[in-house]
Amino acid sequence: MITVRRARTITAPRSRIRAFGLRTRLLAAFLLVAAVSAGTTSALTYREARNALLKTTQDTAVATFREQVQQTGFGLPVIQREGLEEVLRDLARKGKPRPWVVFAEYGSFRASSGENPVSTVITPQLRRAAQANPYGGFERVVKDGVPYLTIAMPTVFKTGPYSTLPSGLVLYAVMRMTDEQINVDALLTAARDGALPGLAVALVPGLIAARSVLRPVRELRRAARSMGSGRLDTRIAVRGSDELADLAATFNESAAQLEHSVQELREAEARARRFASDVSHELRTPLAGMLAVTEVLDEDADHLDADTARAVRLVSAETGKLAVLVEDLMEISRFDARAAELNTDEVDVAEAIRKTLQNRHWTEDDRVHAELPAGIRARLDPRRFDVVIANLVGNALRHGGAPVTVGLRTGERPKGTPVLITEVTDRGPGIRPESIPYIFDRFYKADAARTRSAGSGLGLAITQENVRLHGGTIRAGNRPDGGAVFTVEIPLDTAGLTA
Repeated sequence: MITVRRARTITAPRSRIRAFGLRTRLLAAFLLVAAVSAGTTSALTYREARNALLKTTQDTAVATFREQVQQTGFGLPVIQREGLEEVLRDLARKGKPRPWVVFAEYGSFRASSGENPVSTVITPQLRRAAQANPYGGFERVVKDGVPYLTIAMPTVFKTGPYSTLPSGLVLYAVMRMTDEQINVDALLTAARDGALPGLAVALVPGLIAARSVLRPVRELRRAARSMGSGRLDTRIAVRGSDELADLAATFNESAAQLEHSVQELREAEARARRFASDVSHELRTPLAGMLAVTEVLDEDADHLDADTARAVRLVSAETGKLAVLVEDLMEISRFDARAAELNTDEVDVAEAIRKTLQNRHWTEDDRVHAELPAGIRARLDPRRFDVVIANLVGNALRHGGAPVTVGLRTGERPKGTPVLITEVTDRGPGIRPESIPYIFDRFYKADAARTRSAGSGLGLAITQENVRLHGGTIRAGNRPDGGAVFTVEIPLDTAGLTA
């Protein structure tokens, strides 16, 4: 037997009744074996008892009839019926284990100890056996539902020590076997009635056996479910040395290895997060200085020679990218540390999107179109919503194709929750289907050949985190007529939501 030993309490799930579960199949198999064993035992016992009962009666009757026939003298040829019938009645009275009806056949002459000189239960097969065998024969016959034992015994003349000659007179003894049939029926009833209670009694050890087998299985299931819910310190107490004990020991070893591996992964993840956060913080100060210097150099670049001007502008551009990467890393660190917060306010969503586009000068040409119906208000964090729209439109301009369209509308989720729906579409080649599941992963590049990009590689990941912070969802796909589409759904009322 095995039991679960765990550091936390595991709530056992409600058992579901399965019509053909393991318990039912074990019990059915146990009862089937019990039924086959009981049936086989009853059948064999019945057969042996029946054969023994019938053989005892049969042997007694045959031996007694043969002995009486051999001890009785008959005058041949048979002429007088009265004298022969008297002899037959005397033989009948000596019948064992119960009286017989004795018949005699001598050529065409027929006589009996009863009222009818001819028996209707003596078969032609028995007559032929009597003619062929000087020791006679016997046969069990059922007529009109009544069982009979018929014995044929020919009378012979001894012509030598080991030779005989048939006299032509054949005697038959007919004995009813109703008592034996009653006893046989009683045996059958006893065997049948004994098998049914035996099955009922076998049900109890069957239930006990099924329970003893299934209890360790259920405990293993609960332990596995506990580990699946995150309780990696779950272990199983191993008792005994059977297969279930081996399974429990293997489970414990696997659980320990899994716990160790997960702990190492968690520690490595924590170290990576601390590293990114620390590096980002440490880089902010020197980057601020570098940005200030590059701004001054940009102003004087026009007065420098061509090669120096190109170098200055390159340093300035790369410094700007590095600053964006550091800011994005710090933002991701806040999300990982659960330190990001929502500062919501009721805003005009269409006006908020227009400000985002205007602040980045995306409305000065025809690259970005906005379809923004008026009158849609929602509780949002203006800064984070600005980041969501800016990242999606910037991503569409960099990796998609103009014109980019920003759409706004309201809708309902399947459960009736009203949501704010924002769509950003472009006219580019779209997203490869195999890349869609990973498009929001950090530093994921849909184009494997693209080693560098204008962004930090964290924009879509930060966008997804900001949408989740609002209690919403974001998904990526392709338009039927070409181009990528990003759809953001945010509940219209997100007041009180925090990270």
